[in-house]
Amino acid sequence: MFKVDQIPDALGYYFAGFVDGEGSFHLTFRRRPDYKLPWKVSLCLNVSQKDRVILALLKRHLTCGTIRYKDNDVWMFEVNNLNAIRENVVPFFKRFGFLSAKKKRDFAIFSQMAEMMAGGAHLNKDGIAKLLRLRRKMNDGGKRKYSEDMILTAFETTESPETTRRTLTSSVGVEDDIVRSAGRPVEPGGNAPAHPDESLRKDE
Repeated sequence: MFKVDQIPDALGYYFAGFVDGEGSFHLTFRRRPDYKLPWKVSLCLNVSQKDRVILALLKRHLTCGTIRYKDNDVWMFEVNNLNAIRENVVPFFKRFGFLSAKKKRDFAIFSQMAEMMAGGAHLNKDGIAKLLRLRRKMNDGGKRKYSEDMILTAFETTESPETTRRTLTSSVGVEDDIVRSAGRPVEPGGNAPAHPDESLRKDE
């Protein structure tokens, strides 16, 4: 059970400062032919760092997330489970706030999105349109692999999921809406990049 009030102030504010500089909040879209809806929509906190020990401490105190190896000696801590985001990540950073205006803004939008998704906003076209409008304000707009038009138009297509998936992936190359600097997401049951420390791949 995560209890934010049991985290020492010094440690909590250290992690907040660390994520302020090295972390980011995202709303991601992934095309999934096995879903009834055109997209699997997720919120994600990720933090990349060469020092795995710091990421392990962050994971330990947040009591959620996954650490995985990317490449070039870089590790990534990631939380993309909605319940963990609402019950662990949001309360943590509400107590241990950010200093930068940009991260404060992104986190406020991220928190709003989490509550909207808890109410099912990501499960229909109108709700996703509202989430997309909020996303415009995050990460200074950012470069997206799927445009808003492409995301919303997928609800109107009469093509089969497999045909639409092939069209989308051929146009962007990958199926994850996050612009990643290195590595690739590890799908359940897929082949992960080989690395000596396999124990850190387990999601909790």
